[in-house]
Amino acid sequence: MKLKHLIYTLLIVAIGGFVTYRIISNKGKNEDSKKFNDKKSPTTVNGIVIKTATFDNNLALSGSIEANEQIEIHSEVSGIVEGIFFNEGSNVTKGQVLLKVNDIELKAQLRQAITREDLAAENARRAKLLLQKEAISQEEADVAKADLASAQAQSQLIRAQISKTSVRAPFSGKIGLRNISPGTYITPTVLVAKLVNTSKLKITFSIPEKYASEVKSGSVIDFKVSGSDKTYNAKIYAIEPEVAVATRTLQIRALADNNDGKLFPGTFADIKLPLNIIKDAIVVPSQAIIPIQDGKKVFVANNGQAKEVMVDATTRTDSSILILAGLKPGDTLITSGVMSLKNEAPIKVQVK
Repeated sequence: MKLKHLIYTLLIVAIGGFVTYRIISNKGKNEDSKKFNDKKSPTTVNGIVIKTATFDNNLALSGSIEANEQIEIHSEVSGIVEGIFFNEGSNVTKGQVLLKVNDIELKAQLRQAITREDLAAENARRAKLLLQKEAISQEEADVAKADLASAQAQSQLIRAQISKTSVRAPFSGKIGLRNISPGTYITPTVLVAKLVNTSKLKITFSIPEKYASEVKSGSVIDFKVSGSDKTYNAKIYAIEPEVAVATRTLQIRALADNNDGKLFPGTFADIKLPLNIIKDAIVVPSQAIIPIQDGKKVFVANNGQAKEVMVDATTRTDSSILILAGLKPGDTLITSGVMSLKNEAPIKVQVK
């Protein structure tokens, strides 16, 4: 029995010793870890030394492509369509007859009006002779002359209506899908087709008001469209005389050649608008910029630590951004790992 108690006592002592050893060991590790953290090794980051350079200040914008000229074709008179003289989607020339409205009734009215005109002309001739012989009064001669003028005006009006039965293209361009067929009774409200001049296209876009003074008529812009790698150019020919109050933007319009016919009205254009060329500009990689609620910031190296700096950034390209304020030549800008850095964090910079 004494042996059993002895064994239990030894086991309790052994367990207690093991627990005491683990507590002392863990305490030592925590102290070592704390000492290690107090002397945390610096984070290795990449950086560049800021230098000035000449910067071609280009503004990236979005715009819309519009036809240089575009109208809806309507007939000015009502009647039965007796002929259509264009093919859908084809090119037409200015003055070309597109359709013909039946004019039989108008021609009959014209013959009747011509007969009245001839009679009025004869009456006016006789009245003039009689007036010379003082056989009639001046008033009667004036009435005959007025009747002739009225008859002539009526004939002229009917001729104008007959001319309107032939609908002609007001300018050269490409005509779209027609909405009528021969035999259709057409009125001025019926859309025949759309006519678009696509040999030249308008590019309409807007710029922020702060750039308004830098844009001039005659400047050339570059633009691209979706689905094509080709860069097109257009010349600015019109600038809105005032800034839109609602958007604080200035609307601009440029004209582009479309000789190959690969640009279509209604599509969007990605525009590059050249502004002034800035000498001694500070341009930094886009990945160095950190957007925050109050603006943008970067980190620079300062005596082995990361220093947070607020910057005024403006125009950007695909890989870089122009800095107006906050940085100066000679600063070492951190370009990697910036999202995980904190102010005054120890760093080791590898300058590239």
